[in-house]
Amino acid sequence: MTVGIWVLGDQLNAAQSALAGVDPSAARVLLVESTSVLQRRAYHRQKLVLVWSAMRHFAEELSAAGWAVDHVESESFGAAVRDWISTAGIRELRVMEPADRGFRQAIEALQLPVRLRWITSNAFLWSREEFVAWAQGYKQLRLELFYREGRRRFGVLMEGEGKAAQPLGGQWNFDAENRKPPPKGLQGPPPLWFEPDASTQAVIAKLQRIDQERAEAALPPLPGDLEPFRWAVNREQALAVLEHFIATRLDGFGPYQDAMVNGEPTLWHALLSPYLNLGLLHPLEVIRRLEQAGLEQQVPLAGLEGVIRQILGWREYTHGLYHWFGANYPALNHFAAEQPLPPSFEQLGGSGLNCLDSVLAELRSNGYAHHIQRLMVLANYGLIAGLDPQALTTWFHRMFIDGHDWVMQTNVIGMGLFADGGRLASKPYAASGNYIKRMSTYCKGCRFDVKQRTGPKACPFNSLYWDFLARHAECLRRNPRMGLVMKQLEKLPEEELEQIREAAQQHRRQMVATLA
Repeated sequence: MTVGIWVLGDQLNAAQSALAGVDPSAARVLLVESTSVLQRRAYHRQKLVLVWSAMRHFAEELSAAGWAVDHVESESFGAAVRDWISTAGIRELRVMEPADRGFRQAIEALQLPVRLRWITSNAFLWSREEFVAWAQGYKQLRLELFYREGRRRFGVLMEGEGKAAQPLGGQWNFDAENRKPPPKGLQGPPPLWFEPDASTQAVIAKLQRIDQERAEAALPPLPGDLEPFRWAVNREQALAVLEHFIATRLDGFGPYQDAMVNGEPTLWHALLSPYLNLGLLHPLEVIRRLEQAGLEQQVPLAGLEGVIRQILGWREYTHGLYHWFGANYPALNHFAAEQPLPPSFEQLGGSGLNCLDSVLAELRSNGYAHHIQRLMVLANYGLIAGLDPQALTTWFHRMFIDGHDWVMQTNVIGMGLFADGGRLASKPYAASGNYIKRMSTYCKGCRFDVKQRTGPKACPFNSLYWDFLARHAECLRRNPRMGLVMKQLEKLPEEELEQIREAAQQHRRQMVATLA
């Protein structure tokens, strides 16, 4: 009997569970590169190049390791898999459990003519069952509690053994030390980029053909710049990015990880999330290597703990919550927001706001923006402008190089937009232009005045922020973490509040008008 193993595009690790324990001489491996994904979502060009090129390189890696591998290009996943099952004589198909719920449903809907075996995923540190066992012990599932349990469970940055173990440095979280605004002239070290090899160039050429076909069919162009493409596309390169981060960026990661600087899209950020999310790197190997190198190099503990918390804490936490919250979670809309996305989001520029356009320009060029740009510029704007949370979540998934359903639903619906009513975050992360002015260089040279709340020059983030508080005042007053800002809202003269409302409404009308 020939065993078939279907490796999905975000499971590109030779140690993944569907491959484990199988004799390569009695199995065939399938990777399907299907353009059908574009029928559902118009993905950023660089994201498509990354995924398809990484799949091609992984197929080569498995072949070199002795596996019989079939890499198939197709317009349909279903047709490709059925044809392969018939041609290769597959009698049992193994698939590692997908991270995205929708992909499992789509595979099951294919009703393939062989026995389908789902193999429990080993792509994350916590299995879904383990997360459920942890979650059932709490009324509120807060990150800090989960993160501490992860530190204990995996023995990361701990002193002592067993129940007596304590966090290194005497505290669990050094986040307060990692929020410095950018000083004048702040520059980070250059990231490690790669020139496309022949396989990647072939994928780029394929995207050029797709662009031409879409134009001939009167379809809108795919978003984002196709070139230059400089991301890692195989495990060797991904490991090199990890080592480059340790050698050149880890020491300075902490203090300015929340800073936003024009012309500095990466600063000291690790740029590892695309490779973790595709399986090229495993989270535990990254955590262990960071811990080892950080302690050897005497990296400031605040920065070392901060980067490990993003992987051991936030990444595992949001994946666990994605499955814990269930299939109805992505439809939540706590504030009944329904404003359509402005054209600048699809065009990746042209909003007229320097902060938005700076982040969108970086996103257009390489499909990347760091976590504070995502949360406090893009998602913050979506929250206070009342953008449709489902449309914005889909947009994040399409545009970001590391975007997947399990990533974006919790990050956008929960953390960014508070559309889940507080199931994830303890308060809405709404902010006026003052936050952006303090933490970025974006306000300099902007045609809007960040100090004004009303008037033709007023920063839209200001009017939208105060209007958001006013529109949802009854709900927000019940949140204990919103008490101070709600008292500030109550102090605004009614006349000024009316001007704020009108300015916010005018901004929304202008967004809608550009869609007509």
